[in-house]
Order: sequence, then structure tokens, then C-alpha cells
Amino acid sequence: MQLYHHPFDLDSLKVRLALEEKAVDYTSHHVNPITGKNLDSSFFKMNPSGRLPVFQNGSHIIYKTIDIIQYIERIAVVSAGSENISTSGREVIEWMQKIQEWDPKFFTLSHIPDKYRIYVSKFIRRVVIARMSESPELAGAYHRKLREAYQTEEKMKDLDVVKRSEEHLVRLLDEAERQLGETPYLAGQDFTMADVVLIPVLARLVLLDLEKVYITNRPNIAEYWVLVQQRPSYKKVIGKHF
Repeated sequence: MQLYHHPFDLDSLKVRLALEEKAVDYTSHHVNPITGKNLDSSFFKMNPSGRLPVFQNGSHIIYKTIDIIQYIERIAVVSAGSENISTSGREVIEWMQKIQEWDPKFFTLSHIPDKYRIYVSKFIRRVVIARMSESPELAGAYHRKLREAYQTEEKMKDLDVVKRSEEHLVRLLDEAERQLGETPYLAGQDFTMADVVLIPVLARLVLLDLEKVYITNRPNIAEYWVLVQQRPSYKKVIGKHF
């Protein structure tokens, strides 16, 4: 099993946490989107969107984060050969989907200084154009990626886009705060894949130096955040990078 990811990519962190929690062995391939490695033709042939992570098991390739996590759960069940290990139930899946509905892109970019964001954006566009000329058979996919890069820059000029992203995040955190007031973990008494999907969101807020704004002022989430940082999976996947 191969995982193409980056240590700071939000969805990559979710998948890696799931792999650690389920003790599933895999081969790690770092793909740095800041240097355009996700635009190399070899990667683009696997995933024409150029997005991370990509999970490959033989000829089976999966792109969507929740699909990858559920696949990992099934692998863990088969590997253990035990009926005592179960896959995520309806409530857990609902929480995963709810968290995944929040797109962190515009929120994250809004907290990066413009000069760095614009520099990287221009560099990525140059890489796309170069790769397009190198691999004309992938021209259609590269054109879509180039158009997406331009659209992102245009949307970043629209304050409403960033505001809606922040409002969506606040609603999500408020709902999590209410739930964590009733149970120690997001979907009940036990740690689940719902927590695996939420933890990197909180880590992203800490990375952006926004812990006081979004975590500390929510006492249940603040207590939960301290709790989940003690897990071996967190320390291996996220903790060592912070």
C-alpha cells in the first residue's frame, strides 16, 4: 500500500492518523505541493486533480479522504481476522462528512501574507504550463488545474468568500463544542475516525497561531485538544512537526 501525501496537508494528516490508529503498514511518498511535485506527470496520471492524498493498493487508487479512511478500516478488519473490530457507524460517518464539508483552502490562504501566497501561486502556474508542454496527453487536466489556480486568486480578492469559510468553520466548531460537552469524544465515549478527521483541523488552527481565537475560548474543545495530543498517533503524525 502506497500513500502519496505531505506532512502539512490537512487531508493527508487525516489519512495518516487513520493508518496509525488502525496499525496498517504503508509506504510513504512525500509530495510537496509548494514545489509543484503534485503536478509531475507521474502523479498527475494517478490523480488528474493534483490533490493530496492519494492512496494506492495495487491497481486500486483512491482520492477522497473519507473513502480512503473507510478503506483503511476494512483493511484493518480483514488483517485482524476478528469480528471484534468494527468499521465506523452512521454517527461517525456523519461527523466525518460534516467536517469534510468545510474547505480550509480560502481560510488558510487568508492567514498567509499576500507576498508569499502570490509568489507561490505564480510559481505553481509556471509549473503547470511547463508540465503541460512536457505531457501534451495530459493537457486537458493541466488546463483545468491552471484555471483553478486563476480562480483561486480571483476568489481571494472577494472578502465574502473568506468570510463564508470562516463562518462555516465557526459553526462546525460550535457544534463540536456542544457535542464534547456531552461525550469525551466527538461520536461518543470512544475515540473514532470522526476524531481522526477533526484533529488535523484543530492542528491547522494552532499552526496558523489561531488557537486562542478558535480553541481556547471553547472549553470543551480545549480540554479535548489536550486529551487527543496524548495519543501515540498524534505524536507520530502531527506532534513531531510542531
